Amino acid sequence: MTNSKELFHDLVSRITLPEDVPEIQSMVYLLLEKAWGITRTDILAEKKIPLAWAEVEPYVRRINVHEPIQYILGEAEFFGRTFRVNRSVLIPRPETELLVHEIINHAKTLARTLDILDIGTGSGCIAISLALEVLCMVHGVDINPDALKVAGENASRLSAPVKLSQLDILKEPITERFDLVVSNPPYISQQERQNMKPNVLNYEPHIALFPVGEDAFLFYRVIARQAQQALKPGGSLWFEINEHYGKEISEIMNVNGFENVIVVKDWNGKDRVVWGKKTKTSVIRNNNT
Repeated sequence: MTNSKELFHDLVSRITLPEDVPEIQSMVYLLLEKAWGITRTDILAEKKIPLAWAEVEPYVRRINVHEPIQYILGEAEFFGRTFRVNRSVLIPRPETELLVHEIINHAKTLARTLDILDIGTGSGCIAISLALEVLCMVHGVDINPDALKVAGENASRLSAPVKLSQLDILKEPITERFDLVVSNPPYISQQERQNMKPNVLNYEPHIALFPVGEDAFLFYRVIARQAQQALKPGGSLWFEINEHYGKEISEIMNVNGFENVIVVKDWNGKDRVVWGKKTKTSVIRNNNT
């Protein structure tokens, strides 16, 4: 039998990541609870548990080579729900919860059921959360069939009314009409690669992190143009954005026929969400933007 409190401190001491101690402790708490059902209360009470070091050591090895704990455990928390994740999809992040929260608040102001399109759905965290919170049908599209498989498993497990299909938004048109289009597209510029942590750069799917080529705004331009045609009158377009480019993405939306464009800051005061409504006239000033 192992003393759970001693095991906890032993694990913390064996993790060699260059992170603050509280962050490592949080990681160990999560590992013990998700992998073996050992809670913080158990640890504080120094509960004896039938767990040998040989069972724990492989997890520590993976953590120490920067593999994200969410991939190790196969799940991540998002908007109060547990989502299955693997290396085919991005790990859901708190910043994306802000995007979902803002859309939910917007939906409450509308006296109708919405048809929503989520472009680049990944794990399905946005589409599924909106379907369950707004009580609407959401269509999620992604270029990656492996990501769609993960999203499908999450939708089924969480009983969410989400329709999923494969689509290359850079090459294929949106053929249906929607009240709201949302996307958290690839937006990390090539210049930012060198400053990225290895747990992201070495493990998360690059197709979901980096836009094609050198144009950091490529997906925003294409989605804005497509959304202008796909949205119903009065519909809205929502983006999660790179914190440095609120002004540029707002201009892309303005040029492509969206009005009343708003930039929403996150809890750290960084630009994080941009959204706007389709103009009644739908006039696009410059198709190259």
